[in-house]
Amino acid sequence: MLKKAKVLIIEDEHDIANIVKDYLGVHHFEPILARTGEQAIRFIENEIPDFIILDLTLPDCDGIELCRHIREKSHVAILILSARGSDTDKVLGLGFGADDYMTKPFSLSELVARINAHLRKQDRLLQAHTNKKEIIQIDNMEVNKKEHSFRRDQQHITLSAKEFELLFFLMENSNQVFSKSQLLDAIWGYESYGDENTITVYIRRLREKIEYNPSKPVYIQTVWGVGYKFTTPTSK
Repeated sequence: MLKKAKVLIIEDEHDIANIVKDYLGVHHFEPILARTGEQAIRFIENEIPDFIILDLTLPDCDGIELCRHIREKSHVAILILSARGSDTDKVLGLGFGADDYMTKPFSLSELVARINAHLRKQDRLLQAHTNKKEIIQIDNMEVNKKEHSFRRDQQHITLSAKEFELLFFLMENSNQVFSKSQLLDAIWGYESYGDENTITVYIRRLREKIEYNPSKPVYIQTVWGVGYKFTTPTSK
């Protein structure tokens, strides 16, 4: 059985809160009601929901300030639901960390569609993060991000921090060509902005350490007029 997404509804109007709660329950969510900002904060301190519906007008606090408080503690998607439909309120709400905005009166079916869209986006981001590789093995080489180590033919070879980062990036994106400026931006950021000779030096150092014949590199290839790429055995 699939786990139901927990949706925290922060709404003080009883009729609206109950209608939304019942509708979400029918559509296979697990709705939780909070009538005040204080109730919402107490719930979030114990358990972060999967999605939050937030009314801007609450009896004990301003909804925008509550939105900002929640965003400081969590990246959960927040949809503002309010009768205040002015552009100012929309800008303020989204500027303080809200992900979406609906104006009362609203369509329940559209609300569910928006919740599902945000949850799918969150799932994609989580999956992308989960799928990030920590260990990459190509041919007889292995880079291990957790250990910050590199092995060739099962023998450990010492790399400097930047040598390791550059090699890991190239191996992680094997067969893709990167210009010197792209590599500078990916590994050094603005630290060495404009100094493309940095890449030339580090590519030479890496070839001396990982290639059997650095003067005739097999793995770290130069694509003349473009940049460099790490070539896998199947693409040689």
